[in-house]
Amino acid sequence: MIKREHILYHVLVWGLLMALLYFSNGHKTSPGYDLIFFIITIINIATFYASYFLVTPYFIGLKKVLTGLMRLALVLLISISVKFVLALLDFDTVAPPELQISRLQYLGSAFIMSSVYIFAGYAFRLVMNSVKLEQTRKNLENEKLNAELAFLKSQINPHFLFNSLNNIYSLAYQKSDKAPEAILKLSEIMRYMLYESNVEKVALEDEISYLESYIDLQKLRVKEHVYLELTINVDNFQHRVMPMLLISFLENVFKHGITTDEENPIRILVEVQHGRLHFKAQNKKSKLNKDKTGGIGMTNLKRRLELGYPGKHSLSLKENGDYYSSELFVYL
Repeated sequence: MIKREHILYHVLVWGLLMALLYFSNGHKTSPGYDLIFFIITIINIATFYASYFLVTPYFIGLKKVLTGLMRLALVLLISISVKFVLALLDFDTVAPPELQISRLQYLGSAFIMSSVYIFAGYAFRLVMNSVKLEQTRKNLENEKLNAELAFLKSQINPHFLFNSLNNIYSLAYQKSDKAPEAILKLSEIMRYMLYESNVEKVALEDEISYLESYIDLQKLRVKEHVYLELTINVDNFQHRVMPMLLISFLENVFKHGITTDEENPIRILVEVQHGRLHFKAQNKKSKLNKDKTGGIGMTNLKRRLELGYPGKHSLSLKENGDYYSSELFVYL
């Protein structure tokens, strides 16, 4: 179905072309010139669209070329014939005497002009097909990327849930009074993950609240005091960000870092200034409880960044002696 704005574009272009041809022609002294010019212009426009809709489709992909040639000949014959009939009716208006051309020469001119409009219709159809194919390719590519992002995001939920349930199991096994609170906190986090983050982008305020809830949940599983410095410096909490973008950093911090060293606290920075997100996490590495199977968190994160922020992010992971740091810059 042709969109209304496309029709308006076509009318505007043809109007400008008609005006250009009319005022650039110096042979419009005849009283009937305006009517003849209008009729011939309509014929040319009709020839263009007949080529676009009725002829060109048979040549694209070389399907039913014979039918296309027959239609091409028919369109060309009709266009030339109508123009020649106009010349027979009023040749002096169609071809003023000062042009000094014969009827045969006019017929040749009509053939050339009709051929030009037929070729223009063919070329325009090729261009439009190319644009549509490119748009289709981009749509398919976007659908593929969105599907991959959805898959990567779906991996986060079971990964996070597995770790959290392990922590709650430890609290329950120890008969800790913190277990009910941990279950409630996990419930709040899962509500965010399942419902509120089920969009392409979320408010930064919601994402930071999610991180704070995650930190609270992790603190509940540790018997000793957790030393963690969380610095938040945000100029606008309504910035939109990919949901659950930073959780992998925190998972690594609590999984592989020392959380109870007062002299070496975990340091977390979340900063947004002028549309640029800066996240940094630094912690002292623990030599205990190493997960030999590894995890999907950081690999997942790198791929999500590539898909969601191509050319607009910088990720740095460093190990320096007993310390581990991760730093992320993202232009929102």
